[in-house]
Amino acid sequence: MIAVTTDGRDIDLEVAKLSGEGALQKVRPVDTHMQRVAREWGKLPTPDTSDPTYYGRPVLKEPVWHWAIPLYFYVGGAAGASLVMGSAAQLDRSGELENLMRRCHWAGIIGSALSGAILIYDLGKPSRFHHMLRVFRPTSPMNMGAWILSSVSPSAIVAAMFAQRRGILGAFGEISGVASGLSGLALSTYTGVLIANSAIPVWQESRRVLPILFGASAMASAGSIFDMFFEDRAARRVTYTFGTVGRAAELAASIALERQAGRVPHVARPLHTGASGFLWKTATVMTAGSLLLSVLPGRSRKRRVAAGVMGTLGSIMMRYGIHQAGVASARDPRATFRQQRAGHGAAELD
Repeated sequence: MIAVTTDGRDIDLEVAKLSGEGALQKVRPVDTHMQRVAREWGKLPTPDTSDPTYYGRPVLKEPVWHWAIPLYFYVGGAAGASLVMGSAAQLDRSGELENLMRRCHWAGIIGSALSGAILIYDLGKPSRFHHMLRVFRPTSPMNMGAWILSSVSPSAIVAAMFAQRRGILGAFGEISGVASGLSGLALSTYTGVLIANSAIPVWQESRRVLPILFGASAMASAGSIFDMFFEDRAARRVTYTFGTVGRAAELAASIALERQAGRVPHVARPLHTGASGFLWKTATVMTAGSLLLSVLPGRSRKRRVAAGVMGTLGSIMMRYGIHQAGVASARDPRATFRQQRAGHGAAELD
């Protein structure tokens, strides 16, 4: 097998032509990509008959996302959870949580706008985001994610402007606040559905837990951020409860995810080894430390800030760890073959 080195898409331009939007994408750096995926064989390798694969070559394409997408997962999750918290705060009629409500709405507005900017940066040009909105396809998590992201800011802006007013405008603002909370709930969890809807073994094996993990982590993220910067006593009770429940749920979901992925031991290897294992374990330690600081007696400002910082770092590192685990899992052909031989993965759909 002779590696084609004409461009970053492994296409020999003498026999094929690149055209269309996809032709603009390149794999960088080309040399690293070619060495890993399209190495020359001096001789045909001898297969391992005790644990056969296709000559040790990866079966799946690894994710091409870079650093921006895990960051998008975090920012979008925190923004969505903030809107959920703001929607819940509307249930209070004493007026003590109006400031919290307003800040939640603005956190959702700024966070969703920043999420859109990060996503467009990853796509390369704004028109690609626009093109995803030309269709409405409920069976596509990516298409639904674009629609969810587009619906968050308008409802949150209306809620921020009118939710505290009286009369018809106030009622319209409250309805918009509920709508923004529902959109925020979808925004904080759909990214887990997105990566679970793939053939990559570690993601596919833990598909039932990933949306729950991302939603719980979003709660922990929003609670951590508000806990660090909000001094109002009544609001702190809400943010403390919201964040503490999120941290506990995130830890429980992390344990459940490891068990799900560990049904085929080799599939769970990226969660225990390499860079992905380091990120995953560190995220777990950070989240556990944040939860411990939250539940200990006494609520000094220094302790709240420390718990918030650890909770934030835990949520960010969890997303980067999940992403890196997907890359490592796609590169490992034995994860794919052993998952299929165990009757999991696509075989479960038969």
